[in-house]
Amino acid sequence: MCELFGFSSRNQQDISSYLKEFYIHSNMHPHGWGLVTLDGNEAVIEKEPVQASKSNYLKERLSIPFSAKTAFAHIRYATIGNVEYQNCHPYSKKDKQGRRWTLVHNGTIFDYSILDKYVKIQLGDTDSERILLYIVDCIDEKERTLGRVLDAKERFQLLDSIIAAMAKGNKLNLLIFDGEQVYVHTNYADSLHYLEQDDWTMFSTVPLTKEAWQPLPFTQLLAFQQGKLVLQGTQHGNEYIDSEENLKYLYQAFADL
Repeated sequence: MCELFGFSSRNQQDISSYLKEFYIHSNMHPHGWGLVTLDGNEAVIEKEPVQASKSNYLKERLSIPFSAKTAFAHIRYATIGNVEYQNCHPYSKKDKQGRRWTLVHNGTIFDYSILDKYVKIQLGDTDSERILLYIVDCIDEKERTLGRVLDAKERFQLLDSIIAAMAKGNKLNLLIFDGEQVYVHTNYADSLHYLEQDDWTMFSTVPLTKEAWQPLPFTQLLAFQQGKLVLQGTQHGNEYIDSEENLKYLYQAFADL
């Protein structure tokens, strides 16, 4: 499976040491890496379809301090989608009001037919990209119906309902940024952790240091702003549990890459 990293802070922080530790895990996730610095509607995305630990570019990039208020990182183990640049995370897209949405995903959509229509319009061929396209469409449709822009709480409530429904039968570990809030979700046991300090919170698939990392609350969407938890969603209870059928599906998908 892929691994995720996220960071939300009130102030600029140098997170180079954490990122270096995170990318070491690419030996087990060799199909691409991504890194994005996020600031409002600006997203500076860097990614390659190569193993992070073998990337000369990434090595040079992290040889100097990497400071950010908000950032995501990703290392990919391909299940759905070929090993290509356009299938590397993160994905980013603006809605019709100009708000930028950026997403990284760890997991697989096994059955959610609503996403099928995006196969023909997406740039790559991952289910993760389809999730982002669907979310942005839902935001656009809700704002069109209301005739106004959604506020932060309303955006959270809409994402809460989308993710709760999508999580049923699907593995859905997500980090999403909408220019203001970092949305975090896991429905797979012991697969997303957080580290909280005075003015920042960090997220990682596995703990990166010997500090006081904790498992992220389960089957519930959370929203963080400037490093602090600000909203908690529905306890939807749609836990993903590996099944023989799903494992066979993943094996066949990987064999076809």
